[in-house]
Amino acid sequence: MIERRAVPRRRVLKTGAIAYAGGGVGCTVRNLSPNGARIDLDNPLGLPSSFTLVIRADQLTRRCRPVWRDGSQMGVAFD
Repeated sequence: MIERRAVPRRRVLKTGAIAYAGGGVGCTVRNLSPNGARIDLDNPLGLPSSFTLVIRADQLTRRCRPVWRDGSQMGVAFD
């Protein structure tokens, strides 16, 4: 697979949350960089086109948008 990211992501295993107007869902963060992340969701259906990713353990809150989806996995880019 050809790496197309400007900044490599590091593998992590962190509990996160996706927050948006009118709701939110839990997620697991699998890799992370200053520009984006890969997350696992129980049900990625019905998410808005942009939302906030929160990782409380790191005190991280970032606005992001999905760039790809594959089943329960999603890649997001930080705004």
